[in-house]
Amino acid sequence: MGSTQDQVEVSYDVGNEFFRLWLDERMNYTSAVYLHPNETLEQAQLNKLRILSEYAHVQPGCSVIDIGCGWGANLEFMSLERKVGRAHGITLSTEQWTEITRRKIPNVTAEVRDYKEFKPAEKFDAATCICMMEHIASPEEARSGKHIDLYRDFFRRVHSWTKPGAYFGLQTILRNRMPRNKKDIEDIGHATYVIFPGGITERMEDIVIAVNPYWEVMEMKTRREDYGRTTGEWLKRLRDHKTEILAKWGQKVFDDYDRYLSTCVNAFDKHYQSLAQWSLRRID
Repeated sequence: MGSTQDQVEVSYDVGNEFFRLWLDERMNYTSAVYLHPNETLEQAQLNKLRILSEYAHVQPGCSVIDIGCGWGANLEFMSLERKVGRAHGITLSTEQWTEITRRKIPNVTAEVRDYKEFKPAEKFDAATCICMMEHIASPEEARSGKHIDLYRDFFRRVHSWTKPGAYFGLQTILRNRMPRNKKDIEDIGHATYVIFPGGITERMEDIVIAVNPYWEVMEMKTRREDYGRTTGEWLKRLRDHKTEILAKWGQKVFDDYDRYLSTCVNAFDKHYQSLAQWSLRRID
């Protein structure tokens, strides 16, 4: 169901030094939030992390589960900025886990674990998940109508991992309109099957339906333009390091990621995709 570990490693285990060249300094691989026109990518990524911590009601001393924790940017933020007592991350990428371990973040643990196999010893005060839900259902499962049940099972599991009164800060990429020209369709297919095999973005209504009966939507904000600007900055940084990427990873890796990021910029500009941030409250 959804992306397997092998498929996730296709997406995220190209090499930590590869992603470090064109992501922000904390290695957020998800949309930033630009609150002012002149903000840097680094500043905008901190805005994102702060907003999602607020949506999850992350307080000093509390415990948080971060599902699909990436290279640890959110875990690090919650530890150092929000002063949590305990933050635990799960990922299917061994390279991401290696980076989190290297950082030696206070009060943070992480493991390579499928969320469907995760069984915490203690329940958490809050939960966060930043653009991981795209890996829960495959394109084939979405086409066959199985995706809502898979999303609802995910929300059931997070509910079971948390304490009464918990909040869940969630960020999801959204699938909006379908392109009507051949090149855009082929480019989105390349991003779907080459860069992120096994996954597909959700529709807004999928989330609204699937959270029930486990979570109540308290707040939701879309940020399509923010993700367009974020991917544009990634593309610029990727191209700035073209010579180094070609030397270390080869022409195909550069071409694949140049095409993928160009596709993202185009998709957000043309409303093919968007982004949503959600504050969910546990239904007790």
